[in-house]
Amino acid sequence: LSGKADAVEFDDDGTPWPVEYKHGARAARRHDDLQLCAQGMCLEEMLNRDVPAGAIFYHKSRRWREVELSEPLREEVRSVVRSIREMLLTGVLPPPVADARCRQCSLQDDCEPALLKAAADAQSAQDGFGDV
Repeated sequence: LSGKADAVEFDDDGTPWPVEYKHGARAARRHDDLQLCAQGMCLEEMLNRDVPAGAIFYHKSRRWREVELSEPLREEVRSVVRSIREMLLTGVLPPPVADARCRQCSLQDDCEPALLKAAADAQSAQDGFGDV
């Protein structure tokens, strides 16, 4: 993995805390937790220190949310990493989801999920038409 943490704070005992800043209001979003956990796992490898938790700060509500970097969350990060590596090796990407997540996605203009979803829906309707 590679990337840049928004911030890393250190407790008095030197324990690192990854901190992620988000624009919206405070809410538990799994993808935010996965991103923070991946940062924590990278910090553990870089610093040879345990990173038991991190925090997400939501600008709109000006509130923090602490996230425990639990073993199930870490395993989910590993699973996502394996899936991404497989996609990179095979060149096969999943179709865009075209749901509420797309409204805040920085890749919306490149991905054009609504167009791809409309095309998939049209193909599905055409495929079903032969059954009549």
